[in-house]
Amino acid sequence: MKKFNIRKVLDGLTASSSSASPQPGNRENDTIQENLQSEHFQLCKTVRHGFPYQPSAMAFDPVQKILAIGTQSGALRLFGRAGVECYCQHESGSAVIQLQFLINEGALVSALADDSIHLWNLRQKLPAVLHSLKFNRERITFLHLPFQSKWLYVGTERGNIHIVNVESFTLSGYVIMWNKAIELSSKTHPGPVVHISDNPMDEGKLLIGFECGIVVLWDLRTKKADYRYNYDEAIHSVAWHHEGKQFVCSHSDGTLTIWNIRTPAKPAQIITPHGKQPKDGKKPEPCKPILKVEYKTTRAGDPFMVLSGGLSYDTVGRRACLTVMHGKSTAVLEMDYPIVDFLTLCETPYPNDFQEPYAVVILLEKDLVVIDLAQIGYPIFENPYPLTLHESPVTCCEYFADCPAELIPAFYSVGSRQKRQGYSKKEWPVSGGNWGQGTQSYPEIIITGHADGSIKFWDASAIMLQVLYKLKTAKVFEKARSKEDKPSTDIVDEDPFAIQMLSWCPESRMLCVAGVSAHVIIYRFSKQEVTTEVVQLLEVRMPYELNDVDSPEAAGEQTPAVSTPGASSSPQTALPPVQTHPSTSSNSSDGPRDNVPCLKVRCSPLKQSPGYQVDLVVQLLWVSGEPPQQITSLALNSAYGLVVFGNSNGLAVVDYFQKTLLMNVGVQELHGSADPFQRQPRSPRKARQPSGGGGLCDANDGSNAAEDRCKSPTSDAKDSSFSRSRSSSVTSLEREAREVISSFHFSETMGRKGEAVAGPSLWVGTSQGNMLVLPLTVPPSSDLRMQQAPAVSFGGAVTRLKGGVLTMATLDSVGAPLLPPYEVWYDPNLPDEREEKDRWKRRRPATPPGGQEGAAETHYIVLCSEKQAEVLVLPSQNSVFKHNITEASFVLRADVVQMPAGSCIACFCANGHIMALSLPSLRPLLDVNYLPLTDMRIARTFCFSNLGQALYLTSPTEIQRMTYSQETCDNLQEMLCELFTPVETPEAPNRGFFKGLFGGGAQSLDREDLFGEVAAGKASRSLAQHIPGPGGMEGMKGAASGVVGELARTRMALDERGQKLGELEERTAAMMASADSFSKHAHDMMLKYKDKKWYQL
Repeated sequence: MKKFNIRKVLDGLTASSSSASPQPGNRENDTIQENLQSEHFQLCKTVRHGFPYQPSAMAFDPVQKILAIGTQSGALRLFGRAGVECYCQHESGSAVIQLQFLINEGALVSALADDSIHLWNLRQKLPAVLHSLKFNRERITFLHLPFQSKWLYVGTERGNIHIVNVESFTLSGYVIMWNKAIELSSKTHPGPVVHISDNPMDEGKLLIGFECGIVVLWDLRTKKADYRYNYDEAIHSVAWHHEGKQFVCSHSDGTLTIWNIRTPAKPAQIITPHGKQPKDGKKPEPCKPILKVEYKTTRAGDPFMVLSGGLSYDTVGRRACLTVMHGKSTAVLEMDYPIVDFLTLCETPYPNDFQEPYAVVILLEKDLVVIDLAQIGYPIFENPYPLTLHESPVTCCEYFADCPAELIPAFYSVGSRQKRQGYSKKEWPVSGGNWGQGTQSYPEIIITGHADGSIKFWDASAIMLQVLYKLKTAKVFEKARSKEDKPSTDIVDEDPFAIQMLSWCPESRMLCVAGVSAHVIIYRFSKQEVTTEVVQLLEVRMPYELNDVDSPEAAGEQTPAVSTPGASSSPQTALPPVQTHPSTSSNSSDGPRDNVPCLKVRCSPLKQSPGYQVDLVVQLLWVSGEPPQQITSLALNSAYGLVVFGNSNGLAVVDYFQKTLLMNVGVQELHGSADPFQRQPRSPRKARQPSGGGGLCDANDGSNAAEDRCKSPTSDAKDSSFSRSRSSSVTSLEREAREVISSFHFSETMGRKGEAVAGPSLWVGTSQGNMLVLPLTVPPSSDLRMQQAPAVSFGGAVTRLKGGVLTMATLDSVGAPLLPPYEVWYDPNLPDEREEKDRWKRRRPATPPGGQEGAAETHYIVLCSEKQAEVLVLPSQNSVFKHNITEASFVLRADVVQMPAGSCIACFCANGHIMALSLPSLRPLLDVNYLPLTDMRIARTFCFSNLGQALYLTSPTEIQRMTYSQETCDNLQEMLCELFTPVETPEAPNRGFFKGLFGGGAQSLDREDLFGEVAAGKASRSLAQHIPGPGGMEGMKGAASGVVGELARTRMALDERGQKLGELEERTAAMMASADSFSKHAHDMMLKYKDKKWYQL
């Protein structure tokens, strides 16, 4: 019997309801077979890269070598060796205040600000919560879990200590009350518990630190305090000497007090590491609080004392410091950001042995630093994680999957020369976990543009991320030495070099970037170093619409320059291309600013390292006191040697081979006299452009002002909530009048209606939904191309959609993507290579099987706007399919992407929906409510790529990658890394003969006898609520059903069976033990009454 597939039926229904009927005479639509179906799509997150945003806590497993970082939003990030990363999230979203590993057990305990503690299982690839405990009446302030113990000490704000069994996550009846701990040593409440630790040599003695300055050594067996230590200043942290005879406290006045445990009257020593010592013996001046101290011993030398804070108050403006005291030497290490926490990594997990510290992990607000304690000067380790993503705020992002294989080695070879020197020669100490066994082998590259003008290329293959190469675009321009020297021609208040958008051709390695200061830079890739004597410069005076001009005299200057076939560039752009315009430095206050760019290109020779090297700089000029409008769209084609960019004033086409301007035309002139859509007149623009307007903002700025200036180029009418429709019926007259160039598409297809032969063309989309075509005439050979410029002509308007046009693509007669032609890469600084490859490098991608080559070929043009998608057949330009994507919302990002089974349109809407439409019939294949848009950052950085990959910036410091491919979702479990690896726990330190004989070694404690239910009773039910986590067997089974398919379910069933067998074995053993006990009691009873008479009973 044939299996009934409801999804295929739905596919047919949605296709019939949402697609336009094919035009009569276009029977080619009926022959196109679409292989993509709904079952090829599934949405899930894959990995998260970057620095944990707003970190708040840290822990390290010294045996597994795994580092855990918690954040203020309840996120957990776990790190192992390079490439081993994991992200998980607490459901409540409360801040993580403390983390504790169950060392070498594959588990982690987290405490949150909402007074809950959670046990995470790290033995599975996707960690999950096994148990949770929510405290109802007391606030959690501190956790302590002794090594190889199942009893967790929980300190609270009231000063009490509760004890939790981490196996069952139940509270013990054993409680240390604050009043019993301090008794009469203080007349007031001692404050919250800020420290708990057991004596390294005696597990039965617990050291409790209260905020007010009281420390209590509590005897767990006798349930009373042995000693109480008083100091006038508040305590921030406490650390033991490994022999258990001394401990050190850090205080709020910048002092360290060292105490002998048997001398509670006064400290054995008081140290003020950064205080000035008065000569008259008085108390040193108070310093800033020492927030944390660690005391680590070595066999061969002096102990290490590591502390954060404690600087004197007169060091105003000094950066945060970590102080390392070793013997008589004190090293003060300045950090770039405030210190959140630090941990000293030691050779042994046992607290009662010489610690032998070898490194310090320092968690900063925006960085993670590890210093090497074993080398002179304490050098830092080279960090293998991609934590420099936010070095400068990310302003744009692009994702390229399935790139040419030679790109990553090429970028790595030039990027390896940029690495800093002076790192520690040792291996990175956080080395736990194993890589996943992924089957994805295609190269993936992520490109990020930043606020300081830098561009970073990342290797994103196999769900990892590693920086390959960094390009600094600001080197092209002169830098202002001070704020006074800053040119007043800037159209942004800060970050004038910020990257706004980029266009990259992977095959030719040509790169084109647009910045916020209305500049475009074109780069070529070379492996040779070169010195450019003069940077090639082209200045463009973009025309204004005629109704924008105040006077007839000014109107006379606005004539658009459009070159005729074979002609040179217009007079207004006939500047010597190798010469900086003399007006770039002029800033006359006598009249309106005119013919002045926003940035000044450097005049001195520019040394360009191997990698991307400047080929041409294009700058838009001020016109009659009006600043140039920021660039809203950008495209590059390496085969034609053309770059095109547009804004609200019009578009310009630049020939970067000959360094000339081919076209500079206003939006109205694009439509010509046959403009079917009349625009309303509007008043001249007078207001200065807001800072950053045009799609950029400081990623760390959460203010409303930042949101106002973060709007995308076509989103002037969008409000910050993204709930308002952008249909033409609700937009204002001014918005209706202001048409912005929103997208470009180079293609080799039939550009004119009725044209039979495919040729070069440029398709233009606008913010009002208009699509126009500009046919191109490109010389047929490379020799002619270097002598003769291409010609651009008007093809007129083709169609109009609702909302701004976001993306366009061309399909061949069988519905396969017809990629734009491209140039094969060659090194421009190697003449031999240029001569060898300088034949006609333009080549069309191979026609797919079934495609028809020849003049009579039929093509399709696909376009997607903020509201609709449409497919036109060429050369007739008739609409064959049309689909309304959304009514109440609008599309933020759309891309035509290739999947293994075909191509589709992938869309991300402002209401959080991610959709996929088949091509060319525009059948809905996927519609998932995934991510409500809560931040402009997401809108600015969301991008789709081929083979079902996508990403966005989920925080100012982190990239979230996701997939919409069913195949990738099915393989995700295998691709993910493993955090837990079976490792033997190191042997306990040898007690030695004399210590064993005289009892000088560590004393163990049977905590079960003290804290178990038999001895301590049950805790109050109202104190805390136990919540079973989804990380148990049932939760794992549920997760498996949706993610990893039948194989994982089979494995889970085997695990469950093994668990049940284990439980059965345990019950059998318990029954046998019970039977043995009964037999023993029966035998004892028999012996007792064996020789007694019946009357003696």
